[in-house]
Amino acid sequence: MDELELLKKDWQKREQELPKLSYNDIYKMLLKKSSSIVKWIFYISIVEIVLWTVLALVIPNISENFKISNQINDAMGLHNILIAINIINYLVFGLFIYLFYKNHRNIKITDSVKELMKNILKTRKTVKYFVIYNVGANALIMLAINIYYYLNKDHLFALMSEKYEGFSNISQESFASVFFLAQFVIGLLFIGLIILFYRVVYGILLRRLNRNYKELKKIEM
Repeated sequence: MDELELLKKDWQKREQELPKLSYNDIYKMLLKKSSSIVKWIFYISIVEIVLWTVLALVIPNISENFKISNQINDAMGLHNILIAINIINYLVFGLFIYLFYKNHRNIKITDSVKELMKNILKTRKTVKYFVIYNVGANALIMLAINIYYYLNKDHLFALMSEKYEGFSNISQESFASVFFLAQFVIGLLFIGLIILFYRVVYGILLRRLNRNYKELKKIEM
């Protein structure tokens, strides 16, 4: 008997020894995995909002620069506007957390492959909108604030010169160039970090969810 025949017999023997998974077993396994992934998306969104809240409360109290920045924004007339923006952000964030929780509940109690596939697609869409909102909102807020700064750059220069001694030694034109260039670079870095965070954290979970969706597609065919 040649080597190929021996290998075939050995493989057939091993195949017989392996446990046979039924359609229902595979579905239950994918359901459990999908439910766990969506649960983690829900938990991470809660951790994220708690983290941003803690940073917003702690950083101004430990950083003198943040205290001065808040004072300048108040003097520029941005206090109430920034509070309103924060309230809107928390409301939208709360809505997404509710949607993530709802997606988890829907997947947990689903009883068919078709429904599970539908709920996975819905979860992926919710995460996509969540990421677009957070990146887009932060970019638009920073852009709007800097446009406001630019339109009121004389007042801004006077406040910065009063709070920081170094600014009193440079011209108003030089201040505008340095300040807005720094704002642009910091803004790009901040948005880049947010995108990186979402790509790493939510990207990993969504890829796993997508694999489950593809497996469900196979057993549905």
